Amino acid sequence: MASWKSYLFVTVQFLCLGLIGLSGPLPTAVGPLALVVCGLLLGLWGLLAMRLSQLSVLPDVRAGARLVVSGPYRLIRHPMYSSLLIACLGLVLAAPLWWRWLLWAALLADLILKLRYEEGMLARAFPDYAAYMRRSWRLLPFVF
Repeated sequence: MASWKSYLFVTVQFLCLGLIGLSGPLPTAVGPLALVVCGLLLGLWGLLAMRLSQLSVLPDVRAGARLVVSGPYRLIRHPMYSSLLIACLGLVLAAPLWWRWLLWAALLADLILKLRYEEGMLARAFPDYAAYMRRSWRLLPFVF
């Protein structure tokens, strides 16, 4: 059963994503467009590694879930969150208004809080999660 925190994280996440996505033009410059494409490709790679049957926007560990450590999950524990941040960064750079930067920062803060909450549940559900945490990065290899 999902907690109110799970629903709050997801609500803030989708609110930020929607406002960023609907508040500006699609990128036409090479740099921002490349970020959007890279973010989408990373997200697709993560989906393929996870399988759609395991996909959930809620951070809660479902019964029968398995720990995915292949594909982008070998290096990054939360490639889906990384993909959202990278793609949205490209969108923000296409129309870099102060309030769009604020929305991106809110998305970043929300996803960091969500992943910390999720990692606590994953550590309780999977005995080998602590070892996985030591050999992988949260969002960005060699940085965080």
